Amino acid sequence: MGMKDQFQEKSEQFQQQAKQRAQQGKEQLQNRGRRRDEGMDEQQRQQPSEERFDQDHEV
Repeated sequence: MGMKDQFQEKSEQFQQQAKQRAQQGKEQLQNRGRRRDEGMDEQQRQQPSEERFDQDHEV
C-alpha cells in the first residue's frame, strides 16, 4: 500500500467520523427540543390543578 493510498484511507475515515459526529449532534439537539416540550407540557398540566386548589381555599 502506497503513501497515497494510506492518505486516502485516513481521509475517508475522518470523513466518516465527521458524518457520525454531525448526526449525533443533530440527534442531541432534537432530543433537547423534545425534552423542553415535555417539560412545558408537565408545567401546563400542574398549573391548572394548583389553580383549582387555590380557588377551593379562597371560598
